Amino acid sequence: MEVKLDKQYPLDVDAARAWALLTDLKATANCMPGAEITEQLSETSFKGGVKVKVGPAVAQFGGTVDVVEAVPAERKMVLRGKGADKGGSSASMDLTAIITADPANPAHCVLNGQAAVIVNGKFAQFGGRMMVQVSDMLLAQFVENFRQTALTLPAAEGSPAAALVASGAEAAAPAAAPAAPVVAREINGLAIFWALLKSWFGGLVGKKA
Repeated sequence: MEVKLDKQYPLDVDAARAWALLTDLKATANCMPGAEITEQLSETSFKGGVKVKVGPAVAQFGGTVDVVEAVPAERKMVLRGKGADKGGSSASMDLTAIITADPANPAHCVLNGQAAVIVNGKFAQFGGRMMVQVSDMLLAQFVENFRQTALTLPAAEGSPAAALVASGAEAAAPAAAPAAPVVAREINGLAIFWALLKSWFGGLVGKKA
């Protein structure tokens, strides 16, 4: 089963810091619930895993992520990932992520992502619609963690964020240093199922109304 995603997420962080985080695959992986990079195989290839928890049961997916293309001038990253679990399920993903500056506000940017995900095995039984809903939930948490982590990075010299501080524009009301993000270490399958169930019941009530 194949699922295609095309998302845009506005971020209240400048493009330079967002790009710096995106090119750090270990830090970026830590923003995704349950995911981590465990080993660097080469300059462009990494080994990692994703942990999924459903009640007392824990499933561990292992696989690799390869950097197919990185274009700093365009702030564009193309990744290819694939993995499998011991139960025979497997998944692969081709992802293109682009950071674009916000012309109206240089301190903001947009994270654009296009992905094609192919799932085989028991997880394919959920169907495309539910897979998209689950993906939306996970991506929303990933983007919030990504945003918080990017804000903790120092502003690059010459960037809009650094220029704002240097000009003294923030002196009247200095912002508190952003706290380190709380990153989920596991994907809680029951929480996802419960959220989808509530959404489904909400849809039924809306239709009856």
